[in-house]
Amino acid sequence: MSLLRSRSSCPFRVTASLSMATLAAALMLFAPIPAGAQGAQAAPSSQPAAASDNSVTPVPADGGSAATTAVGDQGQASQQSGAAQNKSPDKSLAAKALDKVKQVAKSAGDIFSRVPCLPPKGGAKPMGTLPHVAAKLAAGKPIVIIAFGSSSTQGYGTSSPEYTYPNRLAAQLRRQYPSADITVINAGRGGEDAPEMMKRLQSSVIDLHPDLVIWQVGTNAVLRNLDPDATAKMVDDGVARIQAAGSDVVLVDLQYSPRVTEHPESASKMIRLLGKVAQLHHIGIFPRFEVMREWHEQQALPIDSFVIADGLHMNDWGYACFAQLLGDDIIRSVGQLKIGVNVPATVQTYRPM
Repeated sequence: MSLLRSRSSCPFRVTASLSMATLAAALMLFAPIPAGAQGAQAAPSSQPAAASDNSVTPVPADGGSAATTAVGDQGQASQQSGAAQNKSPDKSLAAKALDKVKQVAKSAGDIFSRVPCLPPKGGAKPMGTLPHVAAKLAAGKPIVIIAFGSSSTQGYGTSSPEYTYPNRLAAQLRRQYPSADITVINAGRGGEDAPEMMKRLQSSVIDLHPDLVIWQVGTNAVLRNLDPDATAKMVDDGVARIQAAGSDVVLVDLQYSPRVTEHPESASKMIRLLGKVAQLHHIGIFPRFEVMREWHEQQALPIDSFVIADGLHMNDWGYACFAQLLGDDIIRSVGQLKIGVNVPATVQTYRPM
């Protein structure tokens, strides 16, 4: 699994006179914005993603786990900026930020407007706790969460970097805890699994002193035919190191998609072993495979409604619902420490954490 979006550039020379350039700029101000210019889906690439530094996920103040404003939407940004300037030339930065929050809030439910994100059937189950996150919330201290994983953490298949699951999760948590200082760092790299992740565990995770590490792992091991037992052993060692450094941990297992289900025995064994690691270390595991399978088998959603054409990665809706349900788990887990945080009764959980 990889994330590489190719971009082409065309060198050009400016040959127009100053007056012509001025006229062209004036005409552009009144040019209509094409209706299809927003949120275009980037074409998937089969090339491996280049290694990159961890990216800090912005935390919109409104929260919702649904869609936020697309990063590359220059036309919409220009319109908003122009309107803001015309309306109040002396508007403060805080007021401008509030306008941005309102616009994000307006679009927050758009991704689920036609297909809602439903919790798995079966009702709520008791959960454990995330003691480090809960303690920081109670003390009013900043919270750092690292999303560690491969391409589905990095966000391959989304139409914008703003729509990755770490970004949506950050928005949801910020909405639930509006006074908290929450940072979510996206440490996903396409194509990796436990062997590569263990090599950068220290620099990409432990050295950043996170309060919570969400570790998505195992899918590439199945696709690359890696030994499930060896993979589980590396994850076991990694979890032990993360816990020893003072962080909470949640594992995320495989995605339910055609390229994964082509390997039923290997996928089943990997899921079972990751569950065993979670039990041994008394940590949470988000059962992504089970959740996505229920979307298809119980909620009758076609595969292509949450998986892109490569038969592996999720689309915007898939990442949004995944983030929503994961966020529900985290909120419920924190609330169980009874630190005075209001946990909505509608939050659903489905596996002990």
